[in-house]
Amino acid sequence: MNKLYAAPMEGLTGYLWRQVHAALFGPADKYFTPFLSPNATRTFQRKELDEIDPAHNAGLYVVPQLLTNRAEHFLWAAGELYARGYREINFNLGCPAGTVAAKRKGSGLLAYPQELDHCLEEIFAGLPRGMSVSVKTRIGKNDPAEWPGLLAIYRKYPLSELIVHPRIQKEFYKGVPHRDAWAAVSGPWPAVYNGDIFTPEDAAALCRDFPGTNAVMLGRGLMRDPALLRRLRGGPAASAQELRTYHDRLLEAYRQRLSGDQPVMHRMWELWAYLSAGFARPEPYLKRMRKAKGLTEYQAAVDALCREQRYTT
Repeated sequence: MNKLYAAPMEGLTGYLWRQVHAALFGPADKYFTPFLSPNATRTFQRKELDEIDPAHNAGLYVVPQLLTNRAEHFLWAAGELYARGYREINFNLGCPAGTVAAKRKGSGLLAYPQELDHCLEEIFAGLPRGMSVSVKTRIGKNDPAEWPGLLAIYRKYPLSELIVHPRIQKEFYKGVPHRDAWAAVSGPWPAVYNGDIFTPEDAAALCRDFPGTNAVMLGRGLMRDPALLRRLRGGPAASAQELRTYHDRLLEAYRQRLSGDQPVMHRMWELWAYLSAGFARPEPYLKRMRKAKGLTEYQAAVDALCREQRYTT
């Protein structure tokens, strides 16, 4: 497997996380930002500007991801990103959230193949010279049978990459990915697999069953095990001390950036929803973290978990 990417995850993989993760565990070949939502206002929100600030991404290969169903909004954002030095952007056609899909955005747009085709046609006709576009997609909205038609659309366009999460929108992250859909992927662009890679054994099984797989995007697996990229490259698992350093640096980064204890703890609770999988009995400690009224109580719960429970990946 030649390329390892970090997936975009709202509230988790922002620029502060990217900085901490890369410094401690070695960078992904590409980091994808949580989605930006260009619209008719032709302005980015403050948090979106932070994500794409070149100073916040120095030394990392970062790909901004766009969520929209309007080519004109996509192209406005492409111009803004080009001016900031970006030469690759990603089109989000994979987000399964119901509120997103209901607006015909993310994986919701997959139910309207003619609109999708027209949108891609306009995007590729209007891109700044030298700007490339990849697509992150699910295999349909309601039925895997939608996939061959969607693939036929993607094959019409010079995508830089096609990143495939082989589930449909309504499955969210439940059940087993449709690996037969991954087997059917072929086109004039490199393809990237995404979905349910939590361990090196999972990656090895994918490569054994699909030996043409050259690139993988990691999302929930990387949140559970921040050293997963390193392990897939033949390096060691995270030690308990490394995990604590990772936690503490993130906590401090959020504390410096956010106002008040509650927003900081909210970010850390989201992280622990995944990190806790490395501990045998995390539930009592997680309950204490969620009930904490401030960072002092939160830190005491983390101290107890790390002192009393063994961390393993």
